[in-house]
Amino acid sequence: MSTNPGMSPRMSLAMAMTVLRGCQEYAAERGHTVTVSVVDAAGRLMLTVRGDGTGFFTPETSRGKAVAAAGFRRRTSDLDREAGSGFFAAVPALLTDQILTSPGGAPLLLEGGIIGAVGVGGAPAEVDQECADAGAELLVATYAAGGVA
Repeated sequence: MSTNPGMSPRMSLAMAMTVLRGCQEYAAERGHTVTVSVVDAAGRLMLTVRGDGTGFFTPETSRGKAVAAAGFRRRTSDLDREAGSGFFAAVPALLTDQILTSPGGAPLLLEGGIIGAVGVGGAPAEVDQECADAGAELLVATYAAGGVA
């Protein structure tokens, strides 16, 4: 639990590794290999692990998805649906090489606040999103059980 009353906990490497494990296990159960990036709430990289046989560009795309999910505090599949018009249509052009709003990113929420985000690449888009969601869900469950701080 948070040591700062009224504040969300801070992202730790142990938390990032828990998210990584959740993403990788979900992908493996479905016959996929993925690359996973985890960032803190400000979008700073905590870890990137490139899956065996994934594309050479997946570390960059997974990180871009994680940064987008952290910055907008939303799943990137939701952002992707809105990318055709308005503000979200312009964001990738404005933040070239920094964010990617395609499916595969999820915010990491604990104790009512965002502590970071995860981005996944290397599988079909819908599976990337499901993997990111699975990693986020494993973090919440593990944290609630007192298993990671």
